[in-house]
Amino acid sequence: MTQLDLDKLKATLVTRAPGPFHFHEIYGQGWETLYIGDKVKLGHAFLNAVRAGKLPGVVDTGTKKGGGRLYLWKPRGI
Repeated sequence: MTQLDLDKLKATLVTRAPGPFHFHEIYGQGWETLYIGDKVKLGHAFLNAVRAGKLPGVVDTGTKKGGGRLYLWKPRGI
């Protein structure tokens, strides 16, 4: 995932209320038009970025529910 992609995701996250989310919810426009293989690659890159600490405040819950892996947005101070 490029730094531009990470910056876009961070900007989207700061506008969200804290709580659980799926990656496709913060990806933005165009998610539905992507091929399944591209969705899988992007989802895996997002998971790797979360695990590497590149998206502070995002926690991998380790569960899948209702459409994919569930993450938790926990901004600092909450």
